[in-house]
Amino acid sequence: MLPEQIKNFREMATLKDGAYILIRPMVAEDEPRLMEFYASVKDDDMRYFRHYVKDPAVIHDWCENLDYGKVLPILAFAKDRIVGSASLHFGEGPKRHVAEVRLFLAKDYRRRGLGMKMIRVLVDLARRQGVIILTAEVMAEQTKVVKAFEQLGFKSQATLDDYFIFPDGETRDVVLLTMCLHSKTDEF
Repeated sequence: MLPEQIKNFREMATLKDGAYILIRPMVAEDEPRLMEFYASVKDDDMRYFRHYVKDPAVIHDWCENLDYGKVLPILAFAKDRIVGSASLHFGEGPKRHVAEVRLFLAKDYRRRGLGMKMIRVLVDLARRQGVIILTAEVMAEQTKVVKAFEQLGFKSQATLDDYFIFPDGETRDVVLLTMCLHSKTDEF
């Protein structure tokens, strides 16, 4: 069940080119459309995924075992088609105040402003859930993506050499970005 703070969350967004997008939390009934969305992922993008999202069992597991206290997934819809998926992955124990941001967009919806809108929604939802620090990991070579996160208020904290490894064993450097969601005020 969705936490009360986000149960009825819906946001309509207009992209730079005038396209209308609905952004809302993922629900179990989204499974067929999620299967379609991830079935179209090309091999060059598949290399970046942590899970083999073309496997229907992976998507079924995500939908069947939704736990919004661990992962809060949101989807972007253009009419009935999913064109973006983003999520907050909540930390536990000493990292219970931290959540990691993840994002994937359909190829034809990239560079249209959708990624920025979805990250803004995640920032808002993270605040509602009491998250203090957001993190994001971006390939160092994706300089435009790093800059986009920085424009939204994230700070580059470190570049981690060879931190990401592709299925073929090739490695990439990763930029670790963070955003503090509450202001630190000094008191006398």
